Amino acid sequence: MSDKILIEAGELRRFAEAVLRAAGMREAPAVRVADTLIYADLRGVGSHGVARLSSYLDRVRAGVMALDPEMAVVSEAPASVLLDAGNGFGQLAGLRAMELAVAKARETGAGVVGVANSNHFGVAAYFAEQAVKAGMVGMVLTNSSPAMTPYNARIPLVGTNPIAFGVPAGRHRPIILDMSTSIVARGKIRLAARSGAQIPAGWAVDADGNPTQDARAAMKGSLAPIGGPKGAGLSLIIDLLTGVLTGTGLTGEVRNISDVAGPSRTGHLFVAIDVARFMPLDIFRERVDSVIAGIKAMPSVDGGPIFLPGEMEARGAEARGEAGIALSADVAADLAALGGRYGLALPGGRPQERRQAAGGL
Repeated sequence: MSDKILIEAGELRRFAEAVLRAAGMREAPAVRVADTLIYADLRGVGSHGVARLSSYLDRVRAGVMALDPEMAVVSEAPASVLLDAGNGFGQLAGLRAMELAVAKARETGAGVVGVANSNHFGVAAYFAEQAVKAGMVGMVLTNSSPAMTPYNARIPLVGTNPIAFGVPAGRHRPIILDMSTSIVARGKIRLAARSGAQIPAGWAVDADGNPTQDARAAMKGSLAPIGGPKGAGLSLIIDLLTGVLTGTGLTGEVRNISDVAGPSRTGHLFVAIDVARFMPLDIFRERVDSVIAGIKAMPSVDGGPIFLPGEMEARGAEARGEAGIALSADVAADLAALGGRYGLALPGGRPQERRQAAGGL
C-alpha cells in the first residue's frame, strides 16, 4: 500500500465548491474555481489542484487577496481588452479574460486580453482549452514570483512563467502545449530539500551561480531555464507582456503564493484566434488531424507510442476520472483541516494500491 488515498473526482469537486461557498464566495464562481482545481488534479498537476486551496484562502484571511470581487474593464478596443481582476482568484480572471478574447475574435478575427492585479491562476492549459472548445486557437501567458536569474546574473528575478497553446483538431484530441520556462518545477526541488535527497545535474544552480545537485543549495539559488539564455529570455518577455504591459508591476515584483505580506501582483495575457477567418474550421481540423496521424505513424525510438502535447495528460485525466484522484497524506490532512474550519468533512477516500499507481495516478 502507498501513503496516498483516492477520492472520486466529483466528490472532491463538490468539497472544494462547498469550502469556497462556506468561505463566502458566490455559487457560480465557486463552481468555476473548483472545476479548474479538479482539472489540474485530473491531469496529474497536483501542485496546481486542490492542494492550493488552503493557500488561496489563507491569503484571503490575511487580507492580501480578495475572495469574490467584481472585475472591471479598464480599457477596450475592437480587438483588445484590459481587465482588472480586483486582486481576486486568478482562475476567475482567466475564465473571464478568455471569454472576452473569444468574443473579440468572433468580431475581428483575433482577440487579446490583458489581466492586471490578479493572482495565481492554476493550470494555463485550462484556459487554452476554453479557446479550443470555441473552435479557436488559444494562447495563455502568465508571470510568477522570481525563481530564475536573467542570463549570467546571480539573483533570481524572473519567474518560471508558463505559456500554453491550444489547437483544435477533429477526430484526434486537440493539441494542448502547457510548459514553464524552467527545466523543472521548483516544487520538486523543495521536496528533495526536505528529504535531503540530491537532484539531477542541470536542474539548478546555487547562490553563486554554480551548478549543484544539492537541493538545499538549489533552493537558495536559481532554477535552470530551458535552453539556457533562450528560456531566460522567453521568461523575461512573458513577464513584460503580462506584468509590465498590463500595468500590474515591474519584473521581479510578483509575490510567491505563500507570501502574505501583500498582493501578489500577478498579470496574465490571453489570445484567441478565430480559425474560420483563415479557412473553414472543419478543413483546419482535418489538416491538424493529418499532421497528428503522420506524427503517430513515425517510428519511435523505443517502439512505444508517440504522444502529442497534452495527450498524456488527457489520458491521465480519463484514468483518474474512473479510478479517483490520489492525494498525498499531507494534502489530505491539510484539506481535512480546511474543511473543519467551515464544518465540512473531506470525502472519505480509500488507500491507493501500488498497482493502481502504474498509470501515473
